[in-house]
Amino acid sequence: MKLGFIGTGVMGNSLVKHLLDNQHEVSIYTRTAEKAKNLVEAGAVLVESPQQVAETSEVIFTMVGYPSDVEQVYFGEQGLLENAKKGTILVDMTTSQPQLAQRIFEAAAEKGLHALDAPVSGGDIGAKNGVLSIMIGGEKEVYKEILPILNLFGENIVFQGPAGSGQHTKMCNQINIASNMIGVCESIIYAEKAGLDPERVLRSISSGAAGSWSLSNLAPKMINEDFRPGFYIKHFIKDMKIAAQEAENWGLDLPGLRMSLSMYENIAAQGNEENGTQALIEHYKS
Repeated sequence: MKLGFIGTGVMGNSLVKHLLDNQHEVSIYTRTAEKAKNLVEAGAVLVESPQQVAETSEVIFTMVGYPSDVEQVYFGEQGLLENAKKGTILVDMTTSQPQLAQRIFEAAAEKGLHALDAPVSGGDIGAKNGVLSIMIGGEKEVYKEILPILNLFGENIVFQGPAGSGQHTKMCNQINIASNMIGVCESIIYAEKAGLDPERVLRSISSGAAGSWSLSNLAPKMINEDFRPGFYIKHFIKDMKIAAQEAENWGLDLPGLRMSLSMYENIAAQGNEENGTQALIEHYKS
């Protein structure tokens, strides 16, 4: 198929590789062309605007940073909604606002297009290995139509419901991770204070009742002070703020989320915005 992909950052780059490896024609757009150099060498066609992606693609994936970036890519004269051919499927894999996903869905329908919100979980490792969890909102028939492509990206792909449902599900995911990351950090700090070998402790607790993706994948990086981003702190803060706003709209109090957001904002202010989420351990060492 003729596919388009907008956003070739830490995760998007790996997803485009999967498409190319499976013989798809892929047009890509990114604001930083240097990040896409390896993809162009592998056969992707780098274009100069979302409009050019829209004009040549049957299915278009977007994975950008913030809701404002999503707005810019989808709306306006050079946006996807204005320039995509009738029948095109638009799949936003950015973690964004549920209300924005609903707006895109409604605007797409008016123009004879189809839109899905499809945020993911699994970080750079999941993207590289094609084992992401993908949460889908939109029309079920459209989801079924592109499922063979989504299978190149992930293993746990679940249709959640109408437009915005994928984004709401991702908020559930981020809320869970927010409190879990505090627990992971505190267990490591406790182990160190007790004079234990943290790596040996991990071997005991990561496969028991305390086990989690964060404990298995991020705790070793914390121990080794490897803060290279698989998922940026600045983006996690963005996600937690979206979840916190949704909860506030419903009058729902989530103290674990509020505490984690505050801690991440503090370490971001200390120059950690571009680090991976595992840098939360620095909160306990300052």
